[in-house]
Order: sequence, then structure tokens, then C-alpha cells
Amino acid sequence: MLYRKETSKTVDQVFADIEQACKAQGFGLLHHYDFRKTLEGKGFPMANECRVMEICNPGQASEVLKVDMALNMALPCRISIYEDGGKTIVGMIPPTAMLGLVSDDPRIAPAAREVEQAMERIIEASI
Repeated sequence: MLYRKETSKTVDQVFADIEQACKAQGFGLLHHYDFRKTLEGKGFPMANECRVMEICNPGQASEVLKVDMALNMALPCRISIYEDGGKTIVGMIPPTAMLGLVSDDPRIAPAAREVEQAMERIIEASI
């Protein structure tokens, strides 16, 4: 159920392109993690690049939280960029799947689909 795309771009290039694509889709970058750097800093070398970007559309987040505060456990949305087998992969766990794990309230489905489609556009624009 993962959404993954391969690209010939470097992790750095994809990261920069996702930042721009987020803005175009009404999302903001809240935080990012460089797992390689973090793990190496703790004495655990990692061969592959691996970054995770936490992004959010404040309007959509506000709407789903009004329906069910427990949905905060599935927020913010995350996009991963990593190297695997010499290739750069960009992916996400689809918001419809993530939110569905936390709440079965049908009122969140439209927002989850909208966010998922926007995140797919962000990924497509970055690869």
C-alpha cells in the first residue's frame, strides 16, 4: 500500500524540489530528519542516504482534528527520500491508509483523499 516512485535525481535535488512543490500545493515543511547523519553521529554508520520530510496543510489538518482529535497521531504527513540499490526513491504511506488506522469516521475520507492527491502531485513534481 506504499506509494513509491523512483528518480534519477539525487536525494539533495529531490529534497529541494519537494520544498518547492509543497509550497505550490499549499503545504509547508515543518521539519526534516537526516537519518544517515543522525545515526552516524551516534556511532551507527549508514551507507545510504535517508531523509524524511514532515509536511502539513494547516487547513486540512485543522479540519480532520475537528472531527477526531486522535488523528493527531497520524499527523503531520511524511515524505521519505532514500537511496536503495543505487537508486533514489521517493515515497509515502498514503494519508487515506494512515488516517484510516486511527479513525473510521467517514467525515475524514474526503480530506484524506485531497491530501493524498496533493502529496502525489508533490512527489510527481519532485521526481
